[in-house]
Amino acid sequence: MITAAGRYHIRPMNLSDIHQVMEVEKQSFPTMWPQTAFKHELEENRLARYLVVVERDDPPTREAAPSSKLPDAGAAPGALGRFRFLGKLRHNLGGSEGRSPPPPEERPEAILGFIGVWLLPDDAHIVTVAVRESHRRRGIGELLVIAAIELAQEDQHSQVSLECRVSNTPALALYEKYGFRQVGLRPRYYSDNHEDAYILAVRSVTSPQYRSEFQRLKIAHQQRRDNEPDL
Repeated sequence: MITAAGRYHIRPMNLSDIHQVMEVEKQSFPTMWPQTAFKHELEENRLARYLVVVERDDPPTREAAPSSKLPDAGAAPGALGRFRFLGKLRHNLGGSEGRSPPPPEERPEAILGFIGVWLLPDDAHIVTVAVRESHRRRGIGELLVIAAIELAQEDQHSQVSLECRVSNTPALALYEKYGFRQVGLRPRYYSDNHEDAYILAVRSVTSPQYRSEFQRLKIAHQQRRDNEPDL
C-alpha cells in the first residue's frame, strides 16, 4: 500500500523503522507508559496494520541550484537533504570524517509520522496516530487518516473507529471532516490526566456515497499540499 501527497508518501511499517517510530511516539505521548511494543505488533498481532509516512528524497532537477551552492539562509531542508549536505561538507574538509555519504538505497528514510489500525471483524479501529513534532501542521496527520480509511476500504471494513481526547479540538475537527461522529464516551480514559475520551466512528466507508465524498476530500488535500511551498 502506497499513498502519496506531494513529497510525502505512506508505506507499511517494518522492523527497521521502530527506532524512529518510537522517537515520534515519545514526542507525541511523553507520559505514556509502557510504550507500544511495535515488534510484537508487527510480528505477532495478525490484526494490526501499521503505516509510516516518509519524506521523498527525489534528486534535484536540471533547473535546481547547483549542489555546490549553500542553501539559502533560513531554509529547512529535509532530514535526508541535510545528511547529504553534511556528507559533502565533510568530504570537502577532508580527514577521517571526509568519506562520501552512503548511496541513496542505504540511507534510512526519515519517518515523519505513523498510524496503527487493528482490523477487527466488524471494525477498523485506529489505535494510535502521531506526527513528528518538527512536521506538524503540514497535513501529515490528515494523510495518515486518509491512509487508514483506504486500508479499511481495501479490506472491506465498513466502519472505522477511534478514541480522541475531549479537549483535542483540532483532531476532533479533522475526524468530523471525514465523517466521524461521537458514538460513546470513555470516562477517565487517559492515564496521564484522567481525561475522558470520545469514541468516534464513521460508518459505511465502503458505500458509493462515502467513497465519492472521500475522493473529493483526498483531491482537496492533495491540491493544498501541491500549492504549499517546500519548507
